[in-house]
Amino acid sequence: MPHSSAPDVTHRLVPSPAGRIHLVEQGNGPLVLLVHGFPESWYSWRHQLPALAAAGYRAVAVDVRGYGRSSKPAEVSAYRLLELVDDNVAVVEALGERSAVIVGHDWGASIAATSALLRPDVFRAVGLLSVPYTPPGGPKPSDVFARMGGEEEFYVSYFQEPGRAEAEIEPDVRGWLAGFYAALSADTMPVPGAPDPHFVRPGAALRDRFPAGPLPTWLGERELDFYAGEFERTGLTGALNRYRNMDRDWADLADHHGDPVTQPSLFVGGGLDASTIWLADAMEAYPTTLPGLSASHLLEGCGHWIQQERPEEINALLTDWLSTVAPR
Repeated sequence: MPHSSAPDVTHRLVPSPAGRIHLVEQGNGPLVLLVHGFPESWYSWRHQLPALAAAGYRAVAVDVRGYGRSSKPAEVSAYRLLELVDDNVAVVEALGERSAVIVGHDWGASIAATSALLRPDVFRAVGLLSVPYTPPGGPKPSDVFARMGGEEEFYVSYFQEPGRAEAEIEPDVRGWLAGFYAALSADTMPVPGAPDPHFVRPGAALRDRFPAGPLPTWLGERELDFYAGEFERTGLTGALNRYRNMDRDWADLADHHGDPVTQPSLFVGGGLDASTIWLADAMEAYPTTLPGLSASHLLEGCGHWIQQERPEEINALLTDWLSTVAPR
């Protein structure tokens, strides 16, 4: 599928609390809303859009606010989860629908889970890729992240300081993205025992630990050009502002401490992904936290960019699950 458009793909701008949301849609049938993570775009679902359309669904991939052609509010607090949930509801309404299945990857998984938690009237089922569901609550996130690295700094803490990561990334967006994608891809990630690219040494840059070899097999020059072009145009602040709202989210969702997501759900993670390794306890808690879970899959030998690394497997898992939760 060409990266700008395809004959049967529609690009659209719809109104939302952010101002506008850019989306790409394909197919007809029950609505499936696809929400990307960091640092990605609607384009990370390029393999899923035609597959879901062929299976009889109206597949819609959004640019989350702050990304691509969607609005980029100036205030950091405009990127809290409550606002992103409102954007998703606005997209469903703008498309003339009353409900949708929502599927998210990485930050998109957290956005999708929170959308399902807060608006079960709109989101009737939820699929989570790469990042397991963890109910709201627990210690303050910034305190947790500050303790994680010891002498070194966890990347989330590094991203939370306004302007700091931008100063590292924006002089060489394409090179930084290539390294970041490679660091978390199964075929190019650092070998076990090598310095962990999720942590930054004092006075160093995050990219100092990125692999300096070939691109991952899922990422061609053309795909990298698309991602780099988007972020060269928009900058990184809107995307990074998601990390800068984690304490706000924690406070905003305090009334939902420990709450499960009860709708039908699906989880798929990568066996080599730090997100699934570090959050193994969250997956073990699924009988309590995701009581509607249809299935939980760990793809052996798969990294973080799961729907791009293993598109055929993800397409099969999604369409099989959708046939049970949103029959055509």
